[in-house]
Amino acid sequence: MPNTPAALSQVDYQVRLEWGEAGLGRVAPAHVVVVVQTLGLTAQALAAAESGEAAPAQAGAADRIALAAEREGAHVVAGGIRNAAAVAAHVLEVQRSRGDRTSIVIIAVGDDDESGPRFAVEDLLGAGAVVAALGDLGIDHASPDAAVAGEGFRALRGAVRHLLTASGTGRLRADAGERDLVLAAAERDAASVVPVLRDGAFTAA
Repeated sequence: MPNTPAALSQVDYQVRLEWGEAGLGRVAPAHVVVVVQTLGLTAQALAAAESGEAAPAQAGAADRIALAAEREGAHVVAGGIRNAAAVAAHVLEVQRSRGDRTSIVIIAVGDDDESGPRFAVEDLLGAGAVVAALGDLGIDHASPDAAVAGEGFRALRGAVRHLLTASGTGRLRADAGERDLVLAAAERDAASVVPVLRDGAFTAA
């Protein structure tokens, strides 16, 4: 989004957090973009990566965000509760390879329905898990937006399974026969792979 005030772009912080496609436009460009859609893109990309397969970007909101960030020159990964520690370690390795301070934008995607974009608690938790994991590795110069998400996750991490299964999206997934997907997404750091966007598809780093 052009002409975004610096105060809203979070440009002063290494770790930034925004919501959705509009948020990607608001926040200052970064070296690394972590796209979090816990029960959507993140789950799909992780399942493919864990199986050694590629997950091509589709037409969903999360995919559009990922492709837009890649076009801006960012290193784009899919992250969430299930692979937060792996994402943080990957980002630290990117920073080491660059030999310089690396800026990170975390985009919590949310959900879309017929009424438009919708806040999704599972994406706030997923984004917070990544912020917290980055902080554990010393990458902790976080914007207020990111800091609140990270500390919120720390405070609620013991209840993540309940919160995901009780969330609106989690209940919809369960009703559609995908309860196992919801339970898997709630397993903190159960996955050690990081899906990275390359040439229009997510593959394991």
